[in-house]
Amino acid sequence: NASSVKEFILLGLSENQAVQKICFVMFLFFYMVTVAGNLLIVITVISSQCLNSPMYFFLCYLSFVDICYSSVTAPKMIANFLVENKTISFVGCIAQLFGVHFFGCTEIFILTVMAYDRYVAICRPLHYTTLMTRRVCGWMVIGSWVGGFVHSTVQTLVTTQLPFCGPNKIDHYFCDVHPLLQLACTNTYAVGIIVVANSRMITLSCFFILVMSYVVILVSLKSQTSKGWHKALSTCGSHIAVVILFFGPCMFIYIRPSGNLSADKSVAVFYTVITPMLNPLIYALRNKEVKSAMRKLW
Repeated sequence: NASSVKEFILLGLSENQAVQKICFVMFLFFYMVTVAGNLLIVITVISSQCLNSPMYFFLCYLSFVDICYSSVTAPKMIANFLVENKTISFVGCIAQLFGVHFFGCTEIFILTVMAYDRYVAICRPLHYTTLMTRRVCGWMVIGSWVGGFVHSTVQTLVTTQLPFCGPNKIDHYFCDVHPLLQLACTNTYAVGIIVVANSRMITLSCFFILVMSYVVILVSLKSQTSKGWHKALSTCGSHIAVVILFFGPCMFIYIRPSGNLSADKSVAVFYTVITPMLNPLIYALRNKEVKSAMRKLW
C-alpha cells in the first residue's frame, strides 16, 4: 500500500523505568505459568485414557489455543520492558494483529462449543453419546479454527489497506486494530464500522449462545435433587468463570468504537495474559478427574 511507515513504536503499559522492571518480572512469571500450565493439560489429556470425553477433547484444544494466543503478545511485551528501542516492523505488526484476532476468535468459538457440550451432557444425557461423537467434536473444532481465520483475515485486510505516513507510536503493548486506525493518514470511519461490526457480530452472538445454554441448564435443574444441582454446577462453574473473565474485557473493547487507548490496554491484559494463565488453574484445581490423571501421569 501507500504507507511510508516501515516500523512502529510500542509505548507499552508504562514509560516509568521502575514500573517496567516490576512488570518484567511479573509478566514473565505469568507467561511461564501460562505455557507450563496449559502444556501440562494438553499432555495430560493426550496421554490419559480416562480423559477421552468431548469435554476434555475441547479442553485440550482450548489450552493449546491459550498457549498460542498468549505467545503472540507476551514475549514481545516482556522483552520491551528491558529495552529502550521498542520497535516492531510493519510486517511484524500486521502478523501480530492477525495472530491476536485469529487465536482470540478461535478461543471464543471453542468456549461456545464447550457450553453446547455441557448443555447436551446435562439436558439431554441419554442422547449425549450419539450427538457428541468424536467426528462431530472434530468438525466443531475445525469450524472454530476456520471461523477464527475468517474473522482475523477481515480485520487484517481492512487494516493493511490503510495508508500509514506518521506518526508511528502505538499507545499499546501489541498491535491491535483500534490503535492502528488512529495512526492512519485517512478517514477511518467506514473501516471502523466494519471492524466493530465484525467483532460485535461474533462476540455478541457467541455470548448470547453461552448465556442461553446456561439459562436452559439452570431451568432444567429445577427438578434435580440438591446433589444433582451441586454436581451440575460444579461441572459448569469453571467454564462460567473462564467465560466471564474472557468475554467481559473483550466485549468492553471490541463491540464499541475505539475510545481511551490507555484504558483499553489495561483491560486487554485480562484476556491476553490473565485468562490464559487462569484457565489451567480453574479447570485442573476444580476437576477431580484431571487431578487424578495428572497424578497418574507423573
